Amino acid sequence: MMRTRPLKVALLGCGVVGSEVARIMTTHADDLAARIGAPVELAGVAVRRPDKVREGIPAELITTDATALVQRGDIDVIVEVIGGVEPARTLITTAFEHGASVVSANKALLAQDGAALYAAAEKNGQDLYYEAAVAGAIPLIRPLRESLAGDKINRVMGIVNGTTNFILDKMDTSGAGYSEALDEATALGYAEADPTADVEGFDAAAKAAILAGIAFHTRVRLDDVYREGMTEVTAADFASAKQMGCTIKLLAICERAADGGSVTARVHPAMIPLSHPLASVREAYNAVFVEAEAAGRLMFYGPGAGGSPTASAVLGDLVAVCRNKLDGATGPGESAYTQLPVSSMGEVVTRYHISLDVADKPGVLAQVATVFAEHGVSIDTVRQQGKDGEASLVVVTHRAPDAALSGTVEALRKLDTVRGVASIMRVEGE
Repeated sequence: MMRTRPLKVALLGCGVVGSEVARIMTTHADDLAARIGAPVELAGVAVRRPDKVREGIPAELITTDATALVQRGDIDVIVEVIGGVEPARTLITTAFEHGASVVSANKALLAQDGAALYAAAEKNGQDLYYEAAVAGAIPLIRPLRESLAGDKINRVMGIVNGTTNFILDKMDTSGAGYSEALDEATALGYAEADPTADVEGFDAAAKAAILAGIAFHTRVRLDDVYREGMTEVTAADFASAKQMGCTIKLLAICERAADGGSVTARVHPAMIPLSHPLASVREAYNAVFVEAEAAGRLMFYGPGAGGSPTASAVLGDLVAVCRNKLDGATGPGESAYTQLPVSSMGEVVTRYHISLDVADKPGVLAQVATVFAEHGVSIDTVRQQGKDGEASLVVVTHRAPDAALSGTVEALRKLDTVRGVASIMRVEGE
């Protein structure tokens, strides 16, 4: 039997995502009520610009006083889509204190203060759901913390930023340079006027922190994530990747150490074989590859951003939280029982593709090989091309600790025969 008294929902933010959430709540009201077991009512919308026309939202619901809205006491669920750390953090904790559960899409806040938000939700007997914070419409958070809760996840690797994937895809398929591909992404609305958060990996790093925390049942903060942007990737890098049967993606990689005693989380460009499922992810799409002991390899794929896809994830959480409200229960909270340490990037073991500009004369390869050997790094393949006294030397290594590779590169720079290090890139997905 359906309850007749509606559950009241308030929106914090009414931009691209918030306005779409409001629209779906209105146009799909009957379906949502049937799925939840009670009608849902939009009871208030906090915005910064109250004079802006918002089609379908009654003017009397609009307010600029977000604090008063979350303090009302009659709100069942707050949907937070304003982003940023403050005032979102204060508003969310205040909502918990006044009896409201929270659905958020705020990756930056969750990556920085997720543990404190979980604690506040638990203290006040409320839910904190955030499917929309990572990979837009792709169901990922709930499968990790519910469907795979009985399994042991060893690795999560994926493309979690549509802007960077669009740019790298264009560089790969059209031969465009970075600047040209970025201009196209901006013109099509995939890149912001200031794309720094995307292209320098900040956005992906926040998502990696969230994914690692859930996958490994340990607390991983944004500061724990190694981050490297993609602005230095060149057309020459793609040419080298193609010669290896690879392409280049900006990857978020979270993995458990082989001995199970620690975890790592990192974001950086990497070459991956064309045979890997992530290599075929095109345009602005996202995909996340999960490796679990019992389930094996799983891939989650779909649109990772945009108003409608993100709103879909928000509404999915809203339905779940509203059902919990009706049952007088709460869903999964923080699971950080393992308390595993987060290792530094220097301890990560991976392969490298290193391109060197060297003098074209006898003995250079022997000198370079000696440096690799002295640092305990085994060489897999070497390719050398020379002309007019100058040469290009491309070395692909076997797996070795990142710290050993860093030491190798520093030593190579000191060789008289090495004119410069043209590029360094990790090789993943093998």
